[in-house]
Amino acid sequence: MRIFLDADILVSVLNKEYPLFTYAARVISLTDNKKFTVYTSPVCLAIAFYFAEKKSGTQLAKQKIKLLSEKITITAVGKNEVIQALENKQANDFEDGIEYYAAVNNKCAVIVTEDMSDYYFADIKVCRAKNFLEEYLF
Repeated sequence: MRIFLDADILVSVLNKEYPLFTYAARVISLTDNKKFTVYTSPVCLAIAFYFAEKKSGTQLAKQKIKLLSEKITITAVGKNEVIQALENKQANDFEDGIEYYAAVNNKCAVIVTEDMSDYYFADIKVCRAKNFLEEYLF
């Protein structure tokens, strides 16, 4: 199963934000499970870096992003995703539209995020980390 992680999942792990950290870290650990391919986008990594840098400083934030980048499959985000996000009249938030189309164009079955309202327009499943684990692992 292909899953896409939104920036808030990455931020919670990089900054150890409880109680979400427990569930988000478990979802990210699925990179070691052959049943799952875990995706994120360069935009999500940039957002996660921004917040990790504020909390941990530049050097540690870079180390954390590097470690994530070695584990997670990074989608391409280019002209197609930008155009699709702009043309989708339901996607009011441009960044969320780009994330959505990065997930869709990489055939992800689920977007894991804590802010499900960001993807109110989605045609693929959207769920919180805890709910994803309950549905697909337990």
